[in-house]
Amino acid sequence: MVKKIYYEKRGRRYYPVSEYDSSLMDGLPKGSHLISVYPGGKSTRYQVDPNYAAVIAATRVAEDAISRAISNATEIRRQQRHDKGTPLTPGQKAAWDKLVEEFGEDARQLEWPSVRECAEAGAKAMQDEAMALMQHESVRQAYEHFLTVCELCKNHELT
Repeated sequence: MVKKIYYEKRGRRYYPVSEYDSSLMDGLPKGSHLISVYPGGKSTRYQVDPNYAAVIAATRVAEDAISRAISNATEIRRQQRHDKGTPLTPGQKAAWDKLVEEFGEDARQLEWPSVRECAEAGAKAMQDEAMALMQHESVRQAYEHFLTVCELCKNHELT
């Protein structure tokens, strides 16, 4: 959070003329929003209706890639964080030492990924699949045509 006050010099004195508050400027209300950043500017559209039909269609196309990504993301792995849990009982410690003896020192700290990590892997697979499809000129043209038709079909209010 950054609050900054801008001053203007009048004669020999400085007077506050404006204030910038990053948390106020970057805060968004509840809902789905689209933020586009481009050279020389940024635009924000509030309360955008997510196109669930397109997402469902994309997931059908990318099912194999999503499945592979989730399968890879859910493999057992060494623990990545060092938080303290409950201590092991003597029996658990003996079993763990036997596991490490069989699997080697790398097995000393194992963990499984969170559900969130798996979902992110699936979403990234969808994005990668979509980007791969957009490499085809005919797919890119069809998508641009789709966007043009959507823009023409919107209800535009005159002000």
